[in-house]
Amino acid sequence: MQTYSYYSLGVALLVAMGACSSGSRDTELPGGDTIIPVRVQPLTATDTAGAVVATGTFTTDDETALSFRNGGIIQQLRVREGESFRKGQLLAAVEATEINTALQQAKLGLEKSERDYRRAQQLYADSVATLEQLENAKTAFDAARQDVERVSYQINHTAITAPFDGYVLQRPANIGQVVGPGTPVLVVASRGKGGWLLNVGVSDRQWSAIRVGDAATVTTDALPGKDLRAEVARKSEGVDPLSGMFNIYLKLADAPVSSLASGLFGRATIHLAKASGVWFIPYEALMDGDGGKAYVFVTYDGQTARRVAVKVSDIQQDRAVVTAGLEDGGSLIVSGSPYLRDGSPIIIK
Repeated sequence: MQTYSYYSLGVALLVAMGACSSGSRDTELPGGDTIIPVRVQPLTATDTAGAVVATGTFTTDDETALSFRNGGIIQQLRVREGESFRKGQLLAAVEATEINTALQQAKLGLEKSERDYRRAQQLYADSVATLEQLENAKTAFDAARQDVERVSYQINHTAITAPFDGYVLQRPANIGQVVGPGTPVLVVASRGKGGWLLNVGVSDRQWSAIRVGDAATVTTDALPGKDLRAEVARKSEGVDPLSGMFNIYLKLADAPVSSLASGLFGRATIHLAKASGVWFIPYEALMDGDGGKAYVFVTYDGQTARRVAVKVSDIQQDRAVVTAGLEDGGSLIVSGSPYLRDGSPIIIK
């Protein structure tokens, strides 16, 4: 109660000082509400154009990891990193002794089941075998035939042939290495089709500000002193679980193919498209900030304070960047806010 008395006395003194200076303004409304003295500033939206600086690694638009369907011991690797290849060329193969043995066994099983089926047909025609025995022999014969087809399919995937004309970006495996199904053996790209990309990670706030088509400038230690032109080609629609960031893919317009390699480090400056409706306000005007949300007090008539929710995109030293909530204009209350509530009567100092 004592603290409240000091506060009331202080406010009363301020109001009294304001009344003395203005001479014609009341310090208390008929209902008993105290008029709070405040300072204001006009609200003016500012057109801004910013930039996002991010780092990442180079890749290609059609980078493909080639692997074996069933795995095994690598027997052949016919290309090295940086080498070119033609469509249909044999690139790698695994040791196929085990799968060839399985195929021979499947073929022997097929021959036996075929003989059994023919014998069952003859016996059934002579009324020696039952219909059930004939049907069982037919089922065994069909299953053996499917088994041969399955193993033959697996044999066709013991080798990797080039799906297009291209070159080798990486060769993460070596001859004699045991690889599992789907393990990358070669990382390749087509020649002269996809072009180079820089894959950079950005925060969620930066991701929302970047638009496809935004221009960018890329630099890399592989090309010292050279700025590469690029633009935003696409944005990821989800967060990368490994980095916890969103991926932005920058398409390079004039990168020399022979001077770059997949995995090289690069730095990008993304030039954001011009955006309007941004307000720079004093940091002290913000109330009850929580993440990107806060409240401010504004006045539209110079006599009443209104509490307005705003969206804050950035804090810059002694000012805040507001991107939404102040579209209705008015004047921002920059002092006296802690004593206000929505609808409080005010007097402008």
